[in-house]
Amino acid sequence: MKMYLISDNVDTLTGMRLAGVEGVVVHERPELKEALERAVADPDIAVLLLTEKFGREFPDIVNDVRLHCRTPLLIEIPDRHGTGRRADFITSYVNEAIGLKL
Repeated sequence: MKMYLISDNVDTLTGMRLAGVEGVVVHERPELKEALERAVADPDIAVLLLTEKFGREFPDIVNDVRLHCRTPLLIEIPDRHGTGRRADFITSYVNEAIGLKL
């Protein structure tokens, strides 16, 4: 089982390749859809990493994979520009989940 990255920039792919993760760089909607289809069809890929930009720009494609494919596990990661989330997103998530203010 291996990890695979679908990224929107070369820098993220280069960093992940240094860690032994193969991947591809895509920029347009049809390229993303094709890359996701290839990754989902590969039985050796257990974890599919996707830069957060794709989750924001093409949520319908990403959510479709999450809903209809048991494998691979799809994880959104921040790219070199950082995350698009608020600085306290973990704290607010915990507050929402358990009802306690931390």
